Amino acid sequence: MRNNAMEPEILAAAPRCLAKTRKATACQSPAVKGRKRCRMHGGTNPGAPKGNQNARKHGGYSAQTKEAMRYVKAIARLVRDAP
Repeated sequence: MRNNAMEPEILAAAPRCLAKTRKATACQSPAVKGRKRCRMHGGTNPGAPKGNQNARKHGGYSAQTKEAMRYVKAIARLVRDAP
């Protein structure tokens, strides 16, 4: 017997994906080897990048930036409404 992952006996014995479908039922697909999800539910994805780059804040909505934008808009209104 070959060591082929596509053999029905091997697929039937494989652990199932732990994801939920859109109908809120359990996914019927076999999980990717060494993972808990099938390929359609992200089992082949290695996950988030290492480090803290995902949590980086750009500062575009900070209080200081909002105050600067209010100042610029006030100046623009004065220039626009000037005779």
